Amino acid sequence: MATIPESDASSNTGTLTPAPLQWKIMAILLITAIGFGSNWSSGITGAMKSTIKKEMKVNNTQFALLEASEDFMVTALMLVSGLVTDRIGGAGAMLYGNAIYSIGSILVAGAAQTRSYKFMIAGRVLRALGDIATQVAQYKVFSSWFAPGNGFASTLGFELGVGKIGAFAGKASANIIAKRTGDFAWVFWVAVFMNLFTNVMTGVFYWFTKVANRKFHGVTDPATGEVLKEKSKKFELKKALNMPWTFWCIMAFSLFETSTALVFLQNATELAEQRFETDSILAGWYSATAQYAGFFFVPLIGVFLDVFGHRISALVFCGIGVFTSMLLVCFAKTTKGTAASFGLFAFANCFGPTTIIDSIRTSMWHPSVFGSAYALKITMNNAMNIIVRVITGVIQDRDNNSYDRVTIVYVVLAGVSVAVSLGLSVASWKFVDLRQLQWSRKLRIARGDVLHERRRRFEAGEGKSRPISKACLVALVVFVLGGWSAYFWGVATGRNE
Repeated sequence: MATIPESDASSNTGTLTPAPLQWKIMAILLITAIGFGSNWSSGITGAMKSTIKKEMKVNNTQFALLEASEDFMVTALMLVSGLVTDRIGGAGAMLYGNAIYSIGSILVAGAAQTRSYKFMIAGRVLRALGDIATQVAQYKVFSSWFAPGNGFASTLGFELGVGKIGAFAGKASANIIAKRTGDFAWVFWVAVFMNLFTNVMTGVFYWFTKVANRKFHGVTDPATGEVLKEKSKKFELKKALNMPWTFWCIMAFSLFETSTALVFLQNATELAEQRFETDSILAGWYSATAQYAGFFFVPLIGVFLDVFGHRISALVFCGIGVFTSMLLVCFAKTTKGTAASFGLFAFANCFGPTTIIDSIRTSMWHPSVFGSAYALKITMNNAMNIIVRVITGVIQDRDNNSYDRVTIVYVVLAGVSVAVSLGLSVASWKFVDLRQLQWSRKLRIARGDVLHERRRRFEAGEGKSRPISKACLVALVVFVLGGWSAYFWGVATGRNE
């Protein structure tokens, strides 16, 4: 389960033993505790959109810029963080990342206390620096412990499921804390205390990893025979920038589905206030239910992906479900229609995060740069988030704070994700590189020779994978610059004042 540095892998693997079950369970529990705390903090801002707008006297576009300030920092520095995480390992990245995140959280709480919008943006930017380090780190740890189809999706699903519980608690309790204390700043101070808990758990995990690395050797992928490692001897920029074309296919789905989910959920509490004609506390419960009700189902999805595969099929199901939900929220504007939309979204979106991350890991030929691969995904999604946040903020301000026109954007994004997933499903019948995402655990192990041959062809530069990868990378750079332009447009026009 635990891994050793690459430089020691060949010399020490023969003398070390595999990690026993109790060590594996303890490592998973520690990572899950860290994720619980961080998800609690992440769930509060969107739940308090209407409260923040009222208390800090900002409009929808300004609120969108507040959220986009973190997205901007992520797009600027996330790839660097991914490279560093691949080099030093996930445990070290989490240690310093959570410390920086906590300092930023203190500044955000201070900004809420003083009702300073600009100070809050500064705090969010600093908090984003820590978040940049931690977002990649924990999944990097999982990727070095578990191979595709051999525990990676199951462990990932368990962590995401518990993380949903933490985020649900944060989102559902945010407005209650604000009402009961009489000051919404207390919500952010409670988040600071949760961050301190996260730091303690991170410190324990860092020590735990140090001990495990001395006692046990790395895990071997049963299909390819490759020893998985948490660290690399050097920065592997060439591998990080040369991902297989199947990786970019999964990225295309995530570009639209993940951004639809994130931006919709950012506004779900205020939308519930308007559609259900209720206060912020009940609306917070409704939106939290839409986002996190399927927490118990996520681990089961992970087990299904590990055992039976069918990752592309799960993406199709997720895309169609979210698209249907967005159609309901856009065109069925009654209380029943909105409630049905929230319920369907809660179920369908459960299939998204676990399947996307597991598909990215399965599509890669070089697991040593999984941190960089996941960093590329986060960079892309945050660039999209900036664009969509700013556009929808402007639309809502010009539509008298209504969600009638904004929801059309959600429908379009979700519709494109359906088209992408259906295209992947059709293409998987022709291309083995995509078809392997559908393989079960047994089939992947049985066809290990096929995986070796496809990797050899990729490393030799045969076929069109490398030209496609370079074109996609250039497109991503242009897209990120577009996100920056949208952010600076909002700032330059004075909408953040």
